[in-house]
Amino acid sequence: MAPATAATRAAPPARPAAGAARGEVVKPAHLAVRWLGRVGYDEAWALQRGLHAHSARNHLLLLEHPHVVTMGHRATAAHVLVDPTAAGAELCRTDRGGDVTYHGPGQLVGYPILTLGGPRAGGLGAAAAYVESLEDLLIEVLADLGLAGAGRLERHRGVWLDPTGTRPRKIAAIGVRVRRGRTLHGFALNVDPRIVPCGIREHPVTSMAAEGLAVTMPEVVDATVARAAQHWGTAGWDRADVAAAGGRRPLLTPPAPPVPEGAVEAALAAGEPAPGALRPVTIPVAGSSPALQVPVAGERKPSWMRVVARTGPEFRRIKSVMADLDLVTVCEEAGCPNIYECWEQGTATFMLGGERCTRAYTRRPEPLDATEPERVAAAVARMGLEHAVVTAVARDDVADGGAAHFAACIRAIRRLCPSVTVEVLIPDCKGDPAALSVIFDERPDVLNHNIETVARLQRLVRPSAGYARSLAVLARASDSGLVTKSSIMVGLGETADEVAEALGDLAGVGCDIVTIGQYLRPSSAHLPVERWWPPEDFEALARIGRELGIGHVESSPLTRSSYHAAGAARSVGAAAGSA
Repeated sequence: MAPATAATRAAPPARPAAGAARGEVVKPAHLAVRWLGRVGYDEAWALQRGLHAHSARNHLLLLEHPHVVTMGHRATAAHVLVDPTAAGAELCRTDRGGDVTYHGPGQLVGYPILTLGGPRAGGLGAAAAYVESLEDLLIEVLADLGLAGAGRLERHRGVWLDPTGTRPRKIAAIGVRVRRGRTLHGFALNVDPRIVPCGIREHPVTSMAAEGLAVTMPEVVDATVARAAQHWGTAGWDRADVAAAGGRRPLLTPPAPPVPEGAVEAALAAGEPAPGALRPVTIPVAGSSPALQVPVAGERKPSWMRVVARTGPEFRRIKSVMADLDLVTVCEEAGCPNIYECWEQGTATFMLGGERCTRAYTRRPEPLDATEPERVAAAVARMGLEHAVVTAVARDDVADGGAAHFAACIRAIRRLCPSVTVEVLIPDCKGDPAALSVIFDERPDVLNHNIETVARLQRLVRPSAGYARSLAVLARASDSGLVTKSSIMVGLGETADEVAEALGDLAGVGCDIVTIGQYLRPSSAHLPVERWWPPEDFEALARIGRELGIGHVESSPLTRSSYHAAGAARSVGAAAGSA
């Protein structure tokens, strides 16, 4: 287990830059670099705002956008020469400077969220000095990749090739905003875009590919990270990447040598270390060939994961209430190890809309039952709850992802039990701001959305979800003034440093409560357990979370998202009907 501090890498020395000294432009602070893959513009904007509002760290978000046309605050509709939607692109207004800008696949977009430093940090010259520093950084990146001769063009921002020659052409656009001494928006570097955007009337736009430079997007990302670490990571930095879909990048450690049949079980039964520590198995990963080889911990649970069944009177009473009202609990569906403790204490987590998730290979879900919210409220009343937790599987078959059903359930509980605090554990609703607002407007006392795992493993563990999208959901909820909560499960091959990075990201978007627990394999069709994390490692992760500024961290092998939910809500001041 790593020391109980956030992962930090020493940054290489920075090369002196043109113009203002680097130390005068950006205040030294830990730099968190994230390569996020393909991210929608609105989601990236929500994530930027969350990091800008809540994080004391510096951040660099690197990503590609789907086709989108953005309009700065000085842009007019007349400057959009064609209907973007007809070409399959979005049209988004934004508060950065500049005019109309295109983003799309093949273009590396960078959003630095940095605290400006030096004597001009709060003055009018701070933004200009910062833009110059961005231009310097991109000029250096291009030179590192073999494209010399980039520079500035008088009276035009961005990075240009042959800027003093007869045919200047733009290869990178820059548009920023500085608010309260912190930066937003950033740059777009043309690597190999499918669409070459329009440039300034008298000057064309180019790309690395058009200039004959054969580089891949990962190579450009690596070069950009290296320069960013030099210039902005002098106080330490970390990097986390959302791995490519289908497990094409190495996702887990190499497999351990095979061990004799039955040796692992025999060693565990005797309380001894398993021979070879891990047992390799083959996991078929969609889109990858050949199948991924993963080392797997012994299937037998260690002593700290064993739970004694306690089916006492209260447990049986709650089971009867659920059956009488025809309700489903996530406690039963997920095989939660805390079901006996929680049910004996009179708490349970209700699952709306049935157990059939539209993002899993299951039967088509039943239509949503309009009477279900009232039945959940009746169960809350009969159980005498003080804190009710309501969740649901993803329901992409419903236009709003089930948002209105959540909202109806919150209202029903509050009508029947006005003193009960309500926590909702929601899916991402495809990141749709309108759908999420339907839930947010009901002011749940806790808005829970689980990030589940670290950035590197997101595509393997949650192939239909997204790391950036989940952070954006939490950022939007925090921006709405809600108490926010998320959960991480460990045991799938992540490292302690990667968990620390994920905790840093959750803290960065203002997440108030985080739960961390051991992953358990629900069935043989699911990913196996690679490691059983011992209790002392969970205690160390809790310390890291608290050091990063998360208000309440519940971390133990048996912790689940709703474990001790009432106490966690009280610890951060959640109250029924919060304004």
